[in-house]
Amino acid sequence: MNESKPFHKAFKLQGKSFNSAEELIGFSLSISDEIHLFLKEWFNKKQFVEVKTSGSTGTPKKIKLQKSHMRQSAKATGDFFNLGEGTTALLCMSSTYIAGKMMLVRALELGWELDVVEPESNPLKGIKKNYDFCAMVPIQLYNSLDKIYKVKQLIVGGGIVSNDLLSKIQHCSTAIFATYGMTETVTHIAVKKLNNFKNVISSSNVISSAVEKSNKNENANVISNESKQSLYKLLPNISIKIDDRGCLVIKAPKLSNEEIITNDLVEIISDTAFKWLGRFDSVINSGGIKLIPEQIELKISSVIQPRFFVAGITDAVLGEKLVLIVEGEKEDTILNDVRSLKTLSKYEIPKEIFFVKKFKETPTQKINRIKTLKLISSTC
Repeated sequence: MNESKPFHKAFKLQGKSFNSAEELIGFSLSISDEIHLFLKEWFNKKQFVEVKTSGSTGTPKKIKLQKSHMRQSAKATGDFFNLGEGTTALLCMSSTYIAGKMMLVRALELGWELDVVEPESNPLKGIKKNYDFCAMVPIQLYNSLDKIYKVKQLIVGGGIVSNDLLSKIQHCSTAIFATYGMTETVTHIAVKKLNNFKNVISSSNVISSAVEKSNKNENANVISNESKQSLYKLLPNISIKIDDRGCLVIKAPKLSNEEIITNDLVEIISDTAFKWLGRFDSVINSGGIKLIPEQIELKISSVIQPRFFVAGITDAVLGEKLVLIVEGEKEDTILNDVRSLKTLSKYEIPKEIFFVKKFKETPTQKINRIKTLKLISSTC
């Protein structure tokens, strides 16, 4: 790199090479305002970039990320997935948020050939080219299953991959990984493999019982396999611990100047692996029993096709009662199907079910649980 060309010599955008940052910034106007604005910020003289958090777990806010930390994150991803100069990659997420911005940074720093498409729910529609790497949210993966073979390696973030989707991707040729990270960690600091396991498990069992203990010999292979699927493996130069709440604390000196204290409940398996359990701030205290919504949702996902989530609402007897909220028209069979699940304990069975025609969403298409719950508050 030199002053006139502060990016990798092999970098291409939409198949085009560039001789300077100014030429690249000018060209980006033909793609999107978001990419244009980010590239202007990336190539200015400041040492940081201002990035919006998604708002999925709280009020959206702007934070400053050091450009040096973003470069280190790009290098770590390139090293982990063996994605060097000449990698073909597809950007199909909004560049307003960190996931989209980091696809651009990886391409700029590592010399990728990056193509950009609209961040819609079916990003591979009309795509004829094959790619080495792409990042998607779960709904994009679900809608791209017929063409996902066009991507060699895929990372999925921004939401839990349901058991139904997990079962559908098991025999895909694409190597698919879930990611763990947030804006503060400059996207992912850990990944876990999601498909192409030696022993494929039925969708009703995948992962859902990985958080449970079993001493039955006949289930040993299943438990072992599920445990492998449920573990996040740390990228290089990351260390972790848990605080007194059982929440993850991340030390990543190349990505952040301070320790990052999260609200994510985890079980640390080793120095380089952990199991994600759920969010501390979403735990439901129902009659003195603490319930983790994310773990319950993982089990329920084997019998529900539409989007859904579970939550706690105020109850005179229990303090909070567990309820199920489903997107779409009312279906009388859903609650019966859920109540018949043998993987659920008696405390994990929802007391009531609500149907919402359309969930409220964050700008990154995640379910906004707080706003969606307000839609049913008048009936509770």
